[in-house]
Amino acid sequence: MATLLIALGSAVAFLVAYHTYGRWLGSKIFRLSADAVCPSTRLRDDTDYVPTHKSIVFGHHFTSIAGTGPIVGPAIAVMWGWLPALLWVVFGSIFIGAVHDFGALVVSLRNNGQTVGDIAGRVLNRRVRILFLIVLFLALTIVLAIFGLVIAAVFRQYPASIFPVWIQLPIAVAIGIWLHRKGKGLFWPSLIALTVMYLTVVFGDQNTPVAQLPWLPAWLSSGIASIEHALHAFNSTLADWPVIVWVAILLAYCYAASVLPVWTLLQPRDYINSLQLLTALGLIVIGLAYAAFAGGAPPVEGAARQPLHIVAPAVNWHPEGAPAIFPFLFITVACGAISGFHCLVSSGTSSKQLKTEPDARFVGYGAMLTEGFLAVIVILACVAGLGLGIVQSDSTLVGTVAFAARYESWGASGGLAQTVGAFVDGSANFLKSIGIPSGVAVALMGVLVASFAGTTLDTACRLQRYVVQELAAACLPQRGPRDCAQCGYDLTGNVTGKCPECGWQIDAQVLSEPRRADAVRGAPRNTPQLAMTNPLTWLRNRHGATIFGVVVAFFIAAMPAPGSEWAWENLGKGGLILWPMFGATNQLLGGLAFLVTAFYLWRRKIPIWFLVPPLIFMLIMPAWAMILQLPQWLSSDSPNWTLIFIAAATLLLEAWMIVEAVLLWPRVKGVLEEALPGLPPKVSPPETA
Repeated sequence: MATLLIALGSAVAFLVAYHTYGRWLGSKIFRLSADAVCPSTRLRDDTDYVPTHKSIVFGHHFTSIAGTGPIVGPAIAVMWGWLPALLWVVFGSIFIGAVHDFGALVVSLRNNGQTVGDIAGRVLNRRVRILFLIVLFLALTIVLAIFGLVIAAVFRQYPASIFPVWIQLPIAVAIGIWLHRKGKGLFWPSLIALTVMYLTVVFGDQNTPVAQLPWLPAWLSSGIASIEHALHAFNSTLADWPVIVWVAILLAYCYAASVLPVWTLLQPRDYINSLQLLTALGLIVIGLAYAAFAGGAPPVEGAARQPLHIVAPAVNWHPEGAPAIFPFLFITVACGAISGFHCLVSSGTSSKQLKTEPDARFVGYGAMLTEGFLAVIVILACVAGLGLGIVQSDSTLVGTVAFAARYESWGASGGLAQTVGAFVDGSANFLKSIGIPSGVAVALMGVLVASFAGTTLDTACRLQRYVVQELAAACLPQRGPRDCAQCGYDLTGNVTGKCPECGWQIDAQVLSEPRRADAVRGAPRNTPQLAMTNPLTWLRNRHGATIFGVVVAFFIAAMPAPGSEWAWENLGKGGLILWPMFGATNQLLGGLAFLVTAFYLWRRKIPIWFLVPPLIFMLIMPAWAMILQLPQWLSSDSPNWTLIFIAAATLLLEAWMIVEAVLLWPRVKGVLEEALPGLPPKVSPPETA
């Protein structure tokens, strides 16, 4: 019963926080206004800026931020006991993570949907903008490389998840066209999408053959058996593909998802994913509640139902082989409590889609609390669900023995397969308690993990495209009034209304701008020849920027293990070594995003006392963790120099930005930053105290 009370208590805490603290932030601090014109309307281009209903934006935002982080992180952190992990998830989500996401979303809404990196250049200074963008590039490179490997590993571990995940793509495109061009409702497309996805899970698992149901007519039974066999064969064949092949396919998909308009694939895929994931989460909660009263399904045929109770210690200060709980708990559980990656989603894609400012609380604050609840369920699946029974070495284990078998030591439980497997097996036990067959239950949880990681992957690729474009633009020569705002191409004499280099739609004001005197005198300009050869120019183009980000991520993911040669059989075995950097970089990025939000409010004389503790905490903890890890990485027999370089560069960039911020802080209170070109004063409500 304690397991159910923890789940219900956490849900109540999140609901109360949303309607109290979240409401206070929206009305008193950020002063959201329904009259403000959002970037999605003011800058609408139907590619990145698209006014969208808040439920669809919520689906995109939630599935993008909730990758494998809130699953893997909590599943590892229970090594220190379930109580520290639970407290960090609940209070971290309410007072740190949700505030971080909400703040980044609102600040971006007030700045034409710019990313936090660009905004940092205006609320702090231009040097900080470049430093921040470099940190974002490093962080997103890790995300793209790691999550590509994670999904490939999940496909190999749970083959039944392959077809259900990929069938989402044509369904998403169909729904995108249905909504965008025909203006139809969401009910029927949502119902059809959910039905198709769940049917592919059931039919793809031959351990639960639907064709053998006794009441089916022979012709229907034969047809279903053929479908089951085909899907099972398809999944099994693709599961044998090398990991690096899957990474290449996934990154190629990310390229397409990044350059296509958001309504074509990104929005609908994330929306139907959110429905599937929230439905699966609801089934887990129902199974948990049923198991709390009736017990779990019998672990073996003929056995009694197992009672549901927590089988892990509340606190374990010194697990075998584990690092110290301080600071490593707070970087191990990243996405479940706070993650800097969320500020990129808030300011990179979600802010360009919201129709009204009040929707920001539902999307920014509400999605993070939903992710926090997911992390709570992951903790309970690992510390209670596993106790209902697991199969280990052809024997069935229950209770504390089952937990100990998966969490024998930090090394044994810290691997990707072990942590994902702990959640999948524990949550599948909840589903089996309500009568869902074992094979289907495991497949559903495998689809959940792969789908979460997939939505994060394609969103991260689009965000990386923005970052690369911004970095390239920052390094290009100053543009004149008749240079393309997208790629710097000289538009003198252009009357087509579109840039011939990148296809950017040209503002009518640019075409009417008189030619500059320096251009007439023959001063150097961004000529067609320069536009074609200058790499910074083609990186400013969405295709060039995306290809660059994808290629760099593939190279990182393909790395062999330290000390191994670059050979086909070794490709992809070293990329996952970057996983220790994922949590630390994530949390550090969160602290830097807090810094940007604090400067934005400080310049407007809006209270920031609620930001100061999480800001300091999230700058200290990840830096502390990286400083502790660097000597270990350096003293290794085969040092991973890529990992060491990224860690050292990140620490240096953080220190530099903090120094810049400390020097600037006393001078900017009440001093508004330079106005953003093209941003009318009336689009934001009054923001002076």
